[in-house]
Order: sequence, then C-alpha cells, then structure tokens
Amino acid sequence: METAEFKAGIISAIDAHQEQLVELSRKIHENPEVGFHEVLAAAWLTEYLQEKGFAIERGTGGLATAFTASYGQGRPTIALIAEYDALPELGHACGHNLIAASAVGAATAARAAVDQFDGSITVIGTPAEELHGGKAIMAKQGVFSNIDIAMMVHPSTVNTATTEALALQVLDIEFTGRPAHAAARPEAGINALDAMIQSFTAINSLRQHIRSTARVHGIITSGGEAPNIVPARSAGTFIVRAKEDDYLDELKEKVLNCFMGASRATGAKLKYQWGAVRYAPIRNNLPLARLFSRNMKSLGRRVVLSDPGSAFGSTDMGNVSQLLPSIHARVAIAKKQVLIHTPEFALAAISEAGTRGMLDAAKAMAMTVADLLADGEAIKRVRREFERGK
Repeated sequence: METAEFKAGIISAIDAHQEQLVELSRKIHENPEVGFHEVLAAAWLTEYLQEKGFAIERGTGGLATAFTASYGQGRPTIALIAEYDALPELGHACGHNLIAASAVGAATAARAAVDQFDGSITVIGTPAEELHGGKAIMAKQGVFSNIDIAMMVHPSTVNTATTEALALQVLDIEFTGRPAHAAARPEAGINALDAMIQSFTAINSLRQHIRSTARVHGIITSGGEAPNIVPARSAGTFIVRAKEDDYLDELKEKVLNCFMGASRATGAKLKYQWGAVRYAPIRNNLPLARLFSRNMKSLGRRVVLSDPGSAFGSTDMGNVSQLLPSIHARVAIAKKQVLIHTPEFALAAISEAGTRGMLDAAKAMAMTVADLLADGEAIKRVRREFERGK
C-alpha cells in the first residue's frame, strides 16, 4: 500500500474517533489539575490507550502521573508527547487538554503504519510542564533513552512546524529583617519588604542591559503582615530565561547580584534557592519539521517552519530536544490577539476552533509517523541533522 493510501486511512481513522477524542479533551478541560496532581487526566488517557491495544506503564520515571503507552516492538520508536497539567486559577489556559487528545489520537491512528512498516509508536504522558519541568525530570531518569524521534503539537495563535523556546530556571527568594512598630520605633526595624522592592528596582534597571531575547520576571509572594509593622519577612519567586545556556548562567549571576545588593543596603538577610529543574533551549529538527509541515498543509492549513514574530516562551520539551530529534509544533486555535495563559485562551481550548486544531494536529503527527516508518531515508535525514546540530 502506498503512503498516500495510509494517510487517507489515517485521516479516516481520526475522523471515526472524533467524538471520543473530543470527549477526552473536554473531560480534561473541565477537570483541571495542576502539575503532579493530574490523577484523572492520566487515568483517562491510559484507559483510552489500553482499550486501543497499547501496553501501559504508569508512574514512568518515578512520577505518579506520568505514563508510557507503547504499540509495536521494532525500531525506530517514535514518541508522541502528551501534556495535561493545568495552570493555577486559569485552568487549561495553555490548551494542554488539546495536546493530550491530539497525541493519543495520532498514536491510535498510526497503528496501521506500525503494522505495515514495522517500528513502534509510544505515547509518553509528561506531567507538570508548567514550572516544574516534568520532562526534564523524566529525561534525567532515562525515560527517553530508547526513543528515536519525538513530536508534540501545542495550541497557539499561529501554525508553525517549529518553536523558539528559551532556557529557564526558577529562583526562590526570601529576605529576613526585624519587626518593629512602624510609627513608634521604625528605626529599630529592618524592612524585608524594602529589600524586595529594591531588588525589583535593580532588576528593572538591569533589563535595559540584557540581550533582547532574555527575560527576567517575578512576583512577591509575601510582603508583610500589617501596615503598622515593619515587615520582618518578604519572599518572591522569579524566572530567568535566555536563548543560550551559557548566557543563562551569566544572567543568573547578574540577577542574584540585584538581591545581594538589596540585602547589603537594607541589612535584611538573604536566602535564595535556584530550582532543581532547568529548562533547556529547544533544538528544532528541520527535516522532521518539513515532513510535519507538508502534512499540515495537506489538511488546508497555512503553515510556516517558524514565526519570527512569535513571542519567546520556555518548555521542558527543550530538554527532550537536546537528547533526540524533536519538534514542538504549534496549531492555531484562536486569533492572534488572544494571549496564551489568559481566560480567553482557556475558552479557545474548548471551542470549535480548538477541536479542529486538535484533530488536525493528530492527523499531521500520525501522517508524519507514516512518512518516517515508510521511508528509511527520511529517518536517516532526521538523524543526520540532529548529529550535525551537536
């Protein structure tokens, strides 16, 4: 059977299971679970895949809500990545419900290609993408060591076959001062909130002297107990991002100096901790991206390899892309003026446009799996590109 016939069959298979995939996406959206607590989502996804003949491993990499679902025995092994964690307060304002449904939809449709051409397909369920870096943890545990190629598609406002993503590390800050009556004896106190505010001011001054692709941002999580008490404690969480790993290290030192300077200026003691998980910058595999792009275009979508006007974000898919050929594509589910991580995008993730995006993403990934399994030269091109990029 020709690859084109397989692709027609893939499209038909996903259309036939459309109601099940939409229901799966909707259930995850209506029951948002934050990172490492995605108990319902992980159960629904694994149950669906098990019914479709996939072998299930739960708790992959030591993470309770991670899983792998495998079909086939041979190589290459192609992984489709599922995300399903939600944001606090905002729910699925990043559309991870659609990522999960598109991954399982693509995997089930790609079974025919595995049966015909050999190889294997694996859905890897990766929890806690938002801030906790589930994939980075799983990568350290060797979860991706037997995977040859990985793909995922993220909801967006544009259709692209690649994504630009920054290296990232989280910084937790705490200042400890001395309480005092803010009117009667202010001179006896040491103001921990002043230290935090001075740090913000220093970071704001630093921003004009950092690379245009770098980012520093944060929030105050504790700033005092009452306005008539000199704040004895302040705390905050900050994120430092950069396009290159070495510049992230340089920028981390500059950011930390802002807090150290405020500590010396105010007398408040500084305690800090860098997050244990570091998000790596993403490496896009262009031969793989071109295959995916052609398949998306065949579905009637206008797709570009990359969008120079896109804002920079970060993803733990970057950690996966450093280990094996990968793409983190995007599918448009809303107009460009709709911002990700907003209530408006959460609504888009359950809209008709969101459903169309999820189904197109599933079809394009499954067709790309067929391209790769049917053509050994395609696999070689993907692998050569990855080795050159090292």
